[in-house]
Amino acid sequence: SLLTWDVLVLNGYLILNVLAVAYVLYSLAKGEHYKMSVMWPIVLISIPWAFSIHTITAFLYNGLVSRPFWNASIIAPRFIASALCSGPALMLIIFQIIRKVSKIEVTDRALFIIAELIAYTMAVNLYLFVAEIFKEFYSHSLHLAPMEYLYFGLDHESSHLAKFAWTSLAFNIIAFLLFLIPKTRKNFFSLNLACVLVFLGVYLEKGMGLVIPGFIPGTLGEIYKYMPTMLEVFVSLGIWAFGALVFTLLVKITIPLYTGEVHQKA
Repeated sequence: SLLTWDVLVLNGYLILNVLAVAYVLYSLAKGEHYKMSVMWPIVLISIPWAFSIHTITAFLYNGLVSRPFWNASIIAPRFIASALCSGPALMLIIFQIIRKVSKIEVTDRALFIIAELIAYTMAVNLYLFVAEIFKEFYSHSLHLAPMEYLYFGLDHESSHLAKFAWTSLAFNIIAFLLFLIPKTRKNFFSLNLACVLVFLGVYLEKGMGLVIPGFIPGTLGEIYKYMPTMLEVFVSLGIWAFGALVFTLLVKITIPLYTGEVHQKA
C-alpha cells in the first residue's frame, strides 16, 4: 500500500530532523561546534527525503484511476512546487519574529534571498497550474467535470467551491507579483503580505481546491456540496495549535543554547 510508504517517509523524515537538531543542540550545550562529518550525511539524506514525502503523498491521490481529477502525473511536481512556496513563506515570518524577540541575528539580505527563491518556485507552481488548466479545458473530455465544477459549476449547478478556487488563484498571483518585483520584495510590509497570501493560497488550493472536487461528481453523477463542519474546523485548528506549541517550546530551548546564554557540560 502507498499509505505504508507514506508513513515510512514521513516518520523517516521526522527521525532525520530529530537527529540533526538533537546533535547540534547537544554540541552547543557542551560548548563545542558541531562536526560537519556527522551533519553532512544527514543533510545529504534529508534533501531527497524531503522531496519523497511530498511525492509519496501525491501518489496517494495520483494512483486512483477512478478519480480523473487526481489521476494526473502533474500532481506530484505541483505538490513539491507549492510546498517550496508556502514553507519558506512561513519561515520568513518566523525568522522576523525570532530576530525581534531574541539576540539571534538574521540579516535582511538572507530574508530577501529566501524571498527571491520563493518567486522562482511560485513561477514554477503557476506554470504547472496553467499546463493543467490547458490540458483539461482544451481536451474537453468527460474528465473535465471536476475541474469545471471547481471553477464554474456543472450542468447549471453552481459551485460552492468556486469562491475558494478563485480566491486561492488570486492570492497566488498577487503574491507572485509581490515576490517577483524587487521593490516590493525588499519592503517588509509587502513581503509579509506576500507571505500570508501565498500561505493561504496554497492552503486553499491543496484543501478545498484539491481534495473536495476529486469526489465530484459522485459515482452515480451526484453532486454533494460538502463544507467542513465547525467540529472539523476546530479539530484542524487544534492540530495547528499543537504544532505551534511544540515549535514554540523547542525554539525557547534552542535560542538560549544557540546564543550561549545557557551553557553546561554534558
